Amino acid sequence: MEKPGPMVRVVKVLAIALIVLIMLYPFVYVIVASVTPPGETLRFGILPTGWTLDAYRSVLAGRIIPRALLVSIGITGVGTVLSVAFTTMLAFGLTRTREIPGSKGVLYVALFTMLFGAGLIPNFLLVKSLGMLDTYAALIVPGLISAFNMLVVRNFFMQIPQELTDSARIDGASDLQVFLRIMLPLSKAVIAVIALFYAVGYWNNFFSALIYLNDTSKWPIQLVLNTYAVQGSPIGQVENPNAAGAVTPQAIQMAIVVLATVPILCIYPFAQRFFTKGVLTGAVKG
Repeated sequence: MEKPGPMVRVVKVLAIALIVLIMLYPFVYVIVASVTPPGETLRFGILPTGWTLDAYRSVLAGRIIPRALLVSIGITGVGTVLSVAFTTMLAFGLTRTREIPGSKGVLYVALFTMLFGAGLIPNFLLVKSLGMLDTYAALIVPGLISAFNMLVVRNFFMQIPQELTDSARIDGASDLQVFLRIMLPLSKAVIAVIALFYAVGYWNNFFSALIYLNDTSKWPIQLVLNTYAVQGSPIGQVENPNAAGAVTPQAIQMAIVVLATVPILCIYPFAQRFFTKGVLTGAVKG
């Protein structure tokens, strides 16, 4: 392929820069609005004439937001670890369809779930019958394994040379040892990718918490964010009484948005170097 000319490259750079500015503007605006004191204005729509952290102090001084953040961090951490463990084990078992009876049927059932879902009412009745209503398990167990992520890991496992596992079995390694000592160490890239997918899914899980949790003390940050920032009805005491009048309701809302967004954004830089390799290697076969 011929290299693009100078004019084409300039147009591409300008187009990419414009897209980046459009994507970054909402984030920058939310952060700026959260630190803007009452009565201050924004120059050029984004530059504050003054700034203060009173909104964050007000939010963190209460019990609602810190507790919701801890709930979301706990659900995301536990759910991601369990989902990655069960997904990789299932994917490893489904790579041996010739050796394990019924494994093809399990694979077809997993593929079927990608095409059709049971629906809201059957899922609710199932969670209720299992006694998981108003528990954190209702936010983790129903989405423990994603069929798409399982297929990505399975395709990755199938591309690992068969000679490695055969030589390990000749040396007396069991299936568990092959899985732990060969498959997992060679699959760090794809595991990092599906871990990122699961973490983002658990962190942003809003609808399940709305359906299955009635106790407001168990609500994750996304549900609290929706109740306070979107509906405008705070749960309990969110603001610091000592800071009454020192911050605007918009600054409080924007501070909650920032606190609900920053933790999951911190994961991306650590998983970025694995992302392209893991997705392309696991999703493309041949």
